[in-house]
Amino acid sequence: MRKRWFLILSLILSVVLALSACGSGNDDGENAGSNGEDETNAGEDESSSGEGESESAGGEFTLVEDGAFTFAASGEFKPFSYMEGSEMIGYDIAVAEAIAEKLGLEPNQQKAKFSGIVSGVNSGRYDAAVASHTITEERLKEVDFSEPYYYSGPVIFTRADSDIETAEDLEGKEVSVSRGSTYVSIAEKYTDNIPQVDSDVVALQSLAQGRHDAVITDSITGKTAIENGLEIEAKVQLDVSKQAVAVNKENKALLEAINKALQELKSSGELKKISMEWVGADITQEP
Repeated sequence: MRKRWFLILSLILSVVLALSACGSGNDDGENAGSNGEDETNAGEDESSSGEGESESAGGEFTLVEDGAFTFAASGEFKPFSYMEGSEMIGYDIAVAEAIAEKLGLEPNQQKAKFSGIVSGVNSGRYDAAVASHTITEERLKEVDFSEPYYYSGPVIFTRADSDIETAEDLEGKEVSVSRGSTYVSIAEKYTDNIPQVDSDVVALQSLAQGRHDAVITDSITGKTAIENGLEIEAKVQLDVSKQAVAVNKENKALLEAINKALQELKSSGELKKISMEWVGADITQEP
């Protein structure tokens, strides 16, 4: 009897041990499978992280659009920026495109009202403004500026029959200027009657049609208007100004890259070539 019970107990113990071994094998398999899934997910997380940290074509500086240099201009300031069909052309546009090429980026031009361009750069809507902005202390509070890419200056323009010859003759006169330009503060030195318009060219056209007593605008813009048939005259240049590219203050690396590009364009003679093509004179050197 005892032998029989001993055999039965031995058989039961053998079955239990066998079942335990099978259970242990299943646990190991499940854990291995679970670890495999974790490793796969970890790989997916690393892949996703890599995509989020991928660098733009611009390297360490930030861009509005990956691989593109998004710049603003007014398109209403011939010969610096004006419309040909649906695209802007002119000196500013050619300079912006040359900068983009140096940076290894595609140029992405954005037409905007001149008065809102600086705020657009400041808010991050544009990477930069290549729009004939004069460097001023007031603007430097909002944006950073590159080194100048051309030099010019404000000039008084009148009709041929005008008795205005000097800046002092502007006292009490109606002097039209472009809204948001540095010409506003210049005109304020001489008169309180200052109609502001969206475009210097519009102001000059109105002057030729008998409105306003004078217009203060860039010397080259006024002379280009005269060459295009407007019956107005240049009287006296009031100052020498430096025009530069405006960049967001938080984008120091982009400013540095733009300055490097401009230096290369100057040293190679390409900037002068662009100036001669669009302006008919070398305006890249400080007078």
